[in-house]
Amino acid sequence: MFIKSAALYDAIYSWKNYADETEKIHALIQKHKGSPGNALLDVGCGTGAHITHLKKFYTAEGLDLDDQLLEVARQRHPGITFHYGDMAGFNLNRTYDVIVSLFSAIGYVKTVARLNQTLHTLARHLAPGGVILIEPWFTPDVFKVGTPHATIINEPDLKIARMNVSQIEGNVSILDFHYLVATAQGVEYFTEHHELGMFTREEFAFAFQQANLKMIYDEQGVDGRGLYVGTKP
Repeated sequence: MFIKSAALYDAIYSWKNYADETEKIHALIQKHKGSPGNALLDVGCGTGAHITHLKKFYTAEGLDLDDQLLEVARQRHPGITFHYGDMAGFNLNRTYDVIVSLFSAIGYVKTVARLNQTLHTLARHLAPGGVILIEPWFTPDVFKVGTPHATIINEPDLKIARMNVSQIEGNVSILDFHYLVATAQGVEYFTEHHELGMFTREEFAFAFQQANLKMIYDEQGVDGRGLYVGTKP
């Protein structure tokens, strides 16, 4: 979880074109959605960056298990409801016409058993004719162990260097991020540990099937990571 870096999240991912992604997401939703409403839930919403654009088309809400990211999201969108919850087992006592889980947030469920639980939970919150969009994390066959990664932010009042070397345990990718952050208050160093499960297409297909959802796979998706599109009869 982004316990220590939540305040830096948007700076670190400032390269990401949320507006362009949302246009693609909206087009896919309109293509596949059969329900008449426009209620949307962003699961694993993070700081609410996608909701900034999704709220132009839908009555949007967010859900996340990271309190620090939710705090940023609530400050950004004071009029929008954000829920604290685990995507594998939340209960909001209502349904939505659209449920999205983007930027590989699904990887944080880690195990196949929790992936199946998550799809059941999402399906329970989906209205008949509704659509689910899930952007996956890497599959086990393409994740490269021992690869060094670096993100550098060089703004006038903020300098960030984030580095890690990709590791793996079973089908779980291990990301131990090392941060060096400079602000007017000084220089800080800290680490964060992230674990994301890597699921095959077959495992996703089974999870959708067990949740009684029809599923198609979009190879490209919105950002080159692929996209699972599920619909509820």
